[in-house]
Amino acid sequence: MPTIVARRYDSLRPVEIAVKGRTIDSIIPARQVALNSLAAETLPIVAPGFVDLQINGYRGREFNDQQLTIEKVREVAMDMDAGGCTSFLATCTTDSQQVLANSFAVLARAIDQLPEVAARIPGFHCEGPWISPLDGPRGAHPIQHVRVPTLDEFKKFQDAARGKIKLLTISPEYAEAIPVIREAARMGVLVAIGHTNANSDQIAAAVDAGARLSTHLGNGAHPQIKRHPNYIWDQLAEDRLVASLIVDGHHLPPAVVKAMIRAKSPQRCILVSDVTSMGGMPPGTYATGLGDLEVLASGKLVVAGQRDILAGASLLLDTCVAQVMRFAGVNLATAVEMASTQPAALIGVTNHRLDVGCPANLVLFDEPTVGTTKLAVRGTMNSGDWCSSNAERKMQNAE
Repeated sequence: MPTIVARRYDSLRPVEIAVKGRTIDSIIPARQVALNSLAAETLPIVAPGFVDLQINGYRGREFNDQQLTIEKVREVAMDMDAGGCTSFLATCTTDSQQVLANSFAVLARAIDQLPEVAARIPGFHCEGPWISPLDGPRGAHPIQHVRVPTLDEFKKFQDAARGKIKLLTISPEYAEAIPVIREAARMGVLVAIGHTNANSDQIAAAVDAGARLSTHLGNGAHPQIKRHPNYIWDQLAEDRLVASLIVDGHHLPPAVVKAMIRAKSPQRCILVSDVTSMGGMPPGTYATGLGDLEVLASGKLVVAGQRDILAGASLLLDTCVAQVMRFAGVNLATAVEMASTQPAALIGVTNHRLDVGCPANLVLFDEPTVGTTKLAVRGTMNSGDWCSSNAERKMQNAE
């Protein structure tokens, strides 16, 4: 029975956590013998593993890929361990019906055939193709594949995914979007407003129909918009919408992050990485389906040849948790829950907590300091198993 000696993320009190099988068997105050004469403040922090609702790919692998294989899915899933992410929604973005249906089918087979993938990918995020065709709101999604939403096409994707689409991002600027939102919500799918040029009435209609999330609010937007009203203010003010935010230090300025979280409240905000296939790649220029892209030394992903136009995200939630503490002044417990318990609850996982009887999906990391821009993850436990022998050795030494 593995035992973890660490400090709780929500109280910083040293505890001993006993894991039995796939679940947390007990949590008790750390005994002196367990501390092994180490100062309590040197112990790592233990928290529920991070849950990312938007992972597009990693290390050169993209889920939007006609040649996607089960092994590629497995490789991306296992790569998430190092950043403390214990589960995520594999995200497919605007593309042809053939590519999207194929990707969802391969992802579903990977879950069915590989237990390690099933443990890490509870479902999928369908981001598009029913988004705004306008430059700015469309983001990097290819305009040739943007189209009017239909319930028939959504059901085709859900059939290919074997019912595993958990999150749908759609723009309600189309009249045809409202029936799709209503039916998807009825089916238990979390519906998000994103990549949109919708007006106030259209956003209100989407929320009334069942939309509950804003996808990466403040991104996928015009460089310049009407002062007010506009689709950012409308979503910020709507209490029935949770906002997902990319707080990697590149997508939103610190003041915007702070203002948005204050407006929505931390309990109505979650963190997402929106990481792409360029995530985890060393600095350099890469030829992709979107053209030449460059990963800068800072981790910023841009269109090659300049430094300002973003081409997606390349950093994970271990960065976003640290940055949201710096930008918005939230405490550790709040930042962790924005990246773990709160996104998990949105997709119906209510037992993703640091409590007895909950799944042993845990992350251990060093306590962040004022200047921390990325958490130092010591180890990740998924379904009661350490994802790294190095992490297990560290924990054994601490007992």
